[in-house]
Amino acid sequence: MRIADRWFETKRVDDRITLLWEPHVARLDQCNMWHVRGRDADLLVDAGMGISSLKEAMAELLDKPLIAVATHSHTDHVGSLHEFDHRLIHPLEAEQLNQPDTFPVLCSCHWPAGLRESIQSQGYEVPDLMIDAYPHEGFDPMAFSATKTEPTKLIDEGDVLDLGNSAFEVLHLPGHSPGSIGLWEKATGTLFSGDAIYDGPLLDDIEGADRQAYRRTMERLRKLPVNVVHGGHDPSFGKARLQELVDQYLHSR
Repeated sequence: MRIADRWFETKRVDDRITLLWEPHVARLDQCNMWHVRGRDADLLVDAGMGISSLKEAMAELLDKPLIAVATHSHTDHVGSLHEFDHRLIHPLEAEQLNQPDTFPVLCSCHWPAGLRESIQSQGYEVPDLMIDAYPHEGFDPMAFSATKTEPTKLIDEGDVLDLGNSAFEVLHLPGHSPGSIGLWEKATGTLFSGDAIYDGPLLDDIEGADRQAYRRTMERLRKLPVNVVHGGHDPSFGKARLQELVDQYLHSR
């Protein structure tokens, strides 16, 4: 297996938002990590797999206090959360941070019985190995697991994260997982949606998912006056595409 020249890629979206991702991770687990610049503090939405240090990769971006928020506790969103001093998550997801998966998450042949088949049936290709390169010499994908951590603060519906010159309201968006959240900036119509909605196969037949709750979340999202949605996976999109994705989900369920 080849060694990656670098583990993370970055893209400046606009004057305040930077997207980070792990190009050598399979699409299923290739989380979007969003860095948002504020006047008094910055925001990090989700923290990837934790295969390599996200904090080191972000060093040039970190010049003020950082609020790291996990939209939910799945491995591909919390892997590097432990690296940051301020770690926020919904109460229904907090326990999982200290109880990461014990099976080899990078080796699908060793996942619990039926998990790989279930995810494939929901629209994803699941390779035997979830990475196509190693981050460094001697890396053992069979031995990799997420690092345990504890949240420093719990957040729920209606809480506000104030960056000084902008503020994001917490939306509880269950369905994909019990404590999935989004971060909504009303002033600009910007939504960081985590895995509640993104422009790809949505997983609602996994442990912790609830299709009835997901339907209610979708109905809520359809009414939100968004300008742009930055999801937990795949490209960002606008209001028209949001409504298409919501309608596709509701019609299919």
